[in-house]
Amino acid sequence: MALTGMTSPPTGPPGGDKFDFSEADFDVASRGLKAMGNRYRLEILCILAGTEEVSVQDLVDQVGTSQSNISQHLSNLRDKRILASRKDANKVYYRIRNPKILQLMEIMRDIFCTATPY
Repeated sequence: MALTGMTSPPTGPPGGDKFDFSEADFDVASRGLKAMGNRYRLEILCILAGTEEVSVQDLVDQVGTSQSNISQHLSNLRDKRILASRKDANKVYYRIRNPKILQLMEIMRDIFCTATPY
């Protein structure tokens, strides 16, 4: 039985242009979205999206979990090339490394990381 009046879904943006994504874009997006799948990593990223860089101790204080737990999540995010770090004396500071992840987190932060109840 044939359906009438049905059209196929659009394959690109309006106007017939094609999307222009690279493999690297998909890799960055995938790493960022996977990182957001954990409550603590999402909170860390929300904090970092709101400032240039934050020390490990400040993250521990703001997130409210152990330094060991924060360090594990920071290591995971650094290994996925989402975060960069720098050491200053006995403190380590973290920042979001990739501008695309930062942009994504700024949007997420505006939507979800606010004190406004839903």
